[in-house]
Amino acid sequence: MNSLPERVTTLLAPGAPVQRVARALDDAGFQCYLVGGSVRDAIVGSRPEEFDFASDAPTADIRRVLGPIAEQLWVQGEKFGTVGARIDGTPCEVTTFRSDVYHADSRKPEVVFGDDIETDLGRRDFTVNAMALRLPDPLLLDPYDGMLDLAQHRLRTPLDPSVSFGDDPLRMMRAARFIARFGLEPVPEVLTAVEQYRTRLGAIVSMERIRDELSKLLVLDDPSAGLWFLSRTRLSDEFFPELNAMQLEQDPIHRHKDVLAHTIAVVAKTSPDLVLRLAALFHDIGKPKTRSFERGRASFHHHEVVGARMTRERLTALRFPGAVVDDVSRLVYLHLRIHTYSMGWTDSAVRRYVRDAGDLLEALNELQRCDCTTRDARKARALEARMAELEARIESLAAEEELRAIRPPLDGRQVMEFLGIPPGREVGEALDFLLEARLEEGPISDADAYERLARWREERDRQP
Repeated sequence: MNSLPERVTTLLAPGAPVQRVARALDDAGFQCYLVGGSVRDAIVGSRPEEFDFASDAPTADIRRVLGPIAEQLWVQGEKFGTVGARIDGTPCEVTTFRSDVYHADSRKPEVVFGDDIETDLGRRDFTVNAMALRLPDPLLLDPYDGMLDLAQHRLRTPLDPSVSFGDDPLRMMRAARFIARFGLEPVPEVLTAVEQYRTRLGAIVSMERIRDELSKLLVLDDPSAGLWFLSRTRLSDEFFPELNAMQLEQDPIHRHKDVLAHTIAVVAKTSPDLVLRLAALFHDIGKPKTRSFERGRASFHHHEVVGARMTRERLTALRFPGAVVDDVSRLVYLHLRIHTYSMGWTDSAVRRYVRDAGDLLEALNELQRCDCTTRDARKARALEARMAELEARIESLAAEEELRAIRPPLDGRQVMEFLGIPPGREVGEALDFLLEARLEEGPISDADAYERLARWREERDRQP
């Protein structure tokens, strides 16, 4: 017990959920080990929110043992040897020792139950996740030197990495996450195996699983190291080939940083919100397709338009929900908007900006701020001044108008009644006319709106 870090032993107080599970299994004559991420997190100082256990108990006995101490049991994973329980509000899962067999055409193993903890640990993805704590009398088992790897910031697999990644290619995606989260450096054998087996990721792993791992990486405090790992091993080519396509210099003559380096820097600067981080990752995706040279300098005309379309296509292929696809694509489309108002912000321009951003206003402002990665202090100050001016103008107008809910002064029903027309295209055109007036001039009374609508109708009727 004394050889364990204090932050681990605090989880093992008598009556704590971990020890209640361990005592119940031990009293029934079964082995119990705390395994996986909960051991790793406790060692590095993070308090786990859920706990995984391994035992020699068959699932029927696990259910029998946990039943009396659990507020809730779930058995959906029973055919894989897992029984879940909620103990004093804490999620706990107990799995029978396993020594799975993998087949070449699937990352889903044929479940084979084992009879010892070391074999069970050997099937895990990385050494830092292959530690176990024997309970209820604690003893750390670390057959693959996971604690040493944590201390030396090293990423290794318990078995040969070609076996680990060949069995389950999704582990290569998880490698990126652990590299970024724990500051680990992959050993050369890991890098070689990723480069060798990366094509299996796209061949046998669903896009939904790849999407989930990418999402977990992106919301870490700083995903930079993981993104560079995906790029340098070319693992990203299997699900996001546009990432490495961004390895082009923004200005080859003056040798400014390349688009990929800039992109990863922007991702790191933004808040760890998935939509915002995706927008940062994709915001310059259109630059490779739009790069041209004028007077010896690179330009990327309309890369936000091209990028928004490419973003939609790639996120859809990655099976992101439609709402996420819409929001990220809109942020990519709008991420240059701040630069279109270099001469100052009129009321009309502010209204249009807020209307176009909608509920993504704060995210858009943050993305544009973080898009400034220049080392030129003068340019950085100029952008910050422009953003500060915009936010001040938004705040000022918001105090006078319902700025976030700009809509035509009349609704469709009022337009139809006034003009005596049925639902159809003309109603939409009338509402567009009124909205344009609202954006340009600010709040318009109903009486003024009806007068404008009457003049609009008269002008239309005079047209041949």
